[in-house]
Amino acid sequence: MNRRRTPSRRTRVWLAAALSVTVAGGAALLADAQAAAPGPVGPGPVVTSPATTGPGPVVTSPAAGGQLLWSAAPGGSTAAFTSIQCTSNTFTSTADTDMGEVWQVVQPAGLERCEGQGPTVTLNSSYYLGWSSKFDITDGMSRYLFQLKCDPSTGTANHPVVLEDVNGNVQLEEWTHQHTSVVLWSTPAVNDKWSSYALGITEGVTDGTIRFWYDGVEQKLSNGSDTYTGTTYDGTVDYLKWGLYHPSSGSATQWLSDIRMGTTLASVTQ
Repeated sequence: MNRRRTPSRRTRVWLAAALSVTVAGGAALLADAQAAAPGPVGPGPVVTSPATTGPGPVVTSPAAGGQLLWSAAPGGSTAAFTSIQCTSNTFTSTADTDMGEVWQVVQPAGLERCEGQGPTVTLNSSYYLGWSSKFDITDGMSRYLFQLKCDPSTGTANHPVVLEDVNGNVQLEEWTHQHTSVVLWSTPAVNDKWSSYALGITEGVTDGTIRFWYDGVEQKLSNGSDTYTGTTYDGTVDYLKWGLYHPSSGSATQWLSDIRMGTTLASVTQ
């Protein structure tokens, strides 16, 4: 049964990351998105999903405070994602007592990944993305909850930006071209608790930028600033993924709210 979230609850639990996307035939949207991209994150072209993966539904109506470019709302279909990488077919939706309809991602023991792939991003682009999440991970093993992934995997950063549950913490990480992890922020991991995050990203091989919000509050990163400059783009194709990655002897579950992408933080956290 679908349940409508109240604005106050959504304000408390949202996760936002910045990203630019295009829709098929969206020349006008491209112009709007570039014009609306916020100065602190930096301007950049709106990104395009490859035709080979097939575009998902895109929300093109303006949102207060910016343009909502794409969303993946929980429901009966996963068509908003370009692909679902989950051989167990356990990337579904369910009703949550706090959030209403949510995505439910179950990674059975031994399965490498259960993830939904979103849009592709381009070099020098900038963007916002927002969602809320809770998880149940009890085996103490690493799980990637979100990835900004690049191809090829070898000889690159592999996943320039990662949100990871590891060693009892949720960590925001930047990975360099040499595939070295830089922990930008961490907080104790708590099972079965809805949390929100925010990322503002400009795509660059060495000059990319990252900003981060947690439960609606912008965080100081490990460099002592609210902005980190480093690798946010590598390889030939970069794209976004949500779910669970890294195999383990135990199972894990993550629940996700409506996932949004837009030109401003406000457009993806309402």
